[in-house]
Amino acid sequence: MDRMIYIGMGGAKQAMEQQASVANNMANVSTPGFRAQINNFRAVPVVGDEVATRAMVVATTPGADMRSGPLMATGRALDVAVSGDGWLTVQMPDGSEAYTRVGNLQVGADGQLMTMNGRPLLGEAGPLVVPPGSSLVLTAEGKVSALGAGNPAGGAAEVGRLKLVNPAATDLERGDDGLFRMQAGAATPQADPKVKLLTGTLEGSNVNPVEVMVAMIANARRFEMQMKTVQTAESNDQQANKLLSS
Repeated sequence: MDRMIYIGMGGAKQAMEQQASVANNMANVSTPGFRAQINNFRAVPVVGDEVATRAMVVATTPGADMRSGPLMATGRALDVAVSGDGWLTVQMPDGSEAYTRVGNLQVGADGQLMTMNGRPLLGEAGPLVVPPGSSLVLTAEGKVSALGAGNPAGGAAEVGRLKLVNPAATDLERGDDGLFRMQAGAATPQADPKVKLLTGTLEGSNVNPVEVMVAMIANARRFEMQMKTVQTAESNDQQANKLLSS
């Protein structure tokens, strides 16, 4: 079969795969704390018995855009945003740690402080549990205090301190659930007192909707171009068959 067909087919397949990643970014343009996935194409040499003169294209996602998203004041006591670099720490079902910038918090039925998707937040001494029915006060340092119903404002009791970390961006990798984890072999980060929170504030997604729309259009046109390559190869094969059969 004509090599031109393989080239067109490979390019079209990779354009579709990158389009899926770009579409995921677009779907999360309004998700608090979302980090956009970076998408690239790279050339991979074709290895075989022949001389290595050909290359195929491969869509890659080398990492995430770590720039901060816009800050939105909400006035809600359990909304927090990390100021500058840093991460909130959540506990996974297997007991491991994961990291997020999503700061719209809630209190579960069992009194655990957790994210809106149900991930328990970790404090410096483990998961944070607050007394039922109490009002919570969070400070810029991550201190969580609980105020019982009817108690004076000065009677708030500290229940723990959020574990705020700031590992190197190169040591983090994104999971399919949108949470970040340390790469294999990297040490678990310790709490960093330099990381601060903004209370009554949420960080928005750092996805630029205009850039994502342009990327979606560009990918669609790449796919069309590769399909035209396949159609041209098919037309050439048909013309060659006619010449051979005449």
